[in-house]
Amino acid sequence: MTNHPTLSREVALIPDQSALLFIDVQNFCAHLGGGEFEGMSDAEHDAKFGFFFETIRATAIPNMQRLQASCRSAGIEVMYTTIESLTKDGRDRSLDYKITGFNVPKGSWDGKVIDEIAPGDDEIVLPKSSSSVFISTHIDYVLRNLGVRQLVLSGFITDQCVESAVRDACDLGYLVTLVTDACATYTQERHDNALSEIRGYCRQVTTAQLIAELSD
Repeated sequence: MTNHPTLSREVALIPDQSALLFIDVQNFCAHLGGGEFEGMSDAEHDAKFGFFFETIRATAIPNMQRLQASCRSAGIEVMYTTIESLTKDGRDRSLDYKITGFNVPKGSWDGKVIDEIAPGDDEIVLPKSSSSVFISTHIDYVLRNLGVRQLVLSGFITDQCVESAVRDACDLGYLVTLVTDACATYTQERHDNALSEIRGYCRQVTTAQLIAELSD
């Protein structure tokens, strides 16, 4: 295999060719009252999701807020995707979501982005009903209409919907930047393994590194 000598994933963002996409940062799975945790006891919740919620409270969400503010200031398009069916009964969901039991009804509170990074009045929110936003939404069409070539990704879950978006965006010809400390999954090991597995598909930076890049 021969690498092209003039091509690289390590490319600084060009603001008017870039977009920041938050993946599944929503009430359903990132709020203690979310539907994913319905009927679960406190002990069960802590055992299964304790690490995740501690990580998002202490690190991921504060970093998302910083990214959101920095990208808005730099004129970078800020976008969101959430798990949300196009119907109330979820009949349009992917087979995988039906098997898993995920249904976030159209227009529900569970389908809303969490208040901490609430979308602005004119920011784009795309509901999805599959793991990859590129499969069940028209995001590729929207990004191309916006003139986006570089896509910054942040969100949940690192080794599921985030990883799916990284791979698909790369294959569709976008330069992908993953903000490693503005993502989270259920254990540190899973997070680290995911970053290792998709390193060949994207540039990986911290929140501080990306904000410094935009400040130069």
